[in-house]
Amino acid sequence: QVNLVESGGGLVQPGGSLTLSCRGFGSIYKINSMGWYRQAPTKGRELVASLAPDGTTNYANSVKGRFTVSGDIAEMTVNLEMSRLTPDDTAIYYCNLGTLWHDYFGQGTQVTVSS
Repeated sequence: QVNLVESGGGLVQPGGSLTLSCRGFGSIYKINSMGWYRQAPTKGRELVASLAPDGTTNYANSVKGRFTVSGDIAEMTVNLEMSRLTPDDTAIYYCNLGTLWHDYFGQGTQVTVSS
């Protein structure tokens, strides 16, 4: 069982930057990936970025070149550096930890991009 705790959300102006952090607490036999999902109002949850134990990263097309995912899988930490934010990035961002059998999510942190 794993508990994921996010931090770093908030209000930012268009064009600004924000960094989200996540730390996992508990014990997991094997982690396939850690990363971030987001859910905007009236939309489904979508993958934003993921990080594999070998350092491989994956990004949604909408954030490529603007967001950077990093972390230490062995320590169960993952970060998301977001830059050149737009109002379309407004959403609740969820930390994710994936195993062969289960996906764990944090409680979510709100990111609002508005002037």
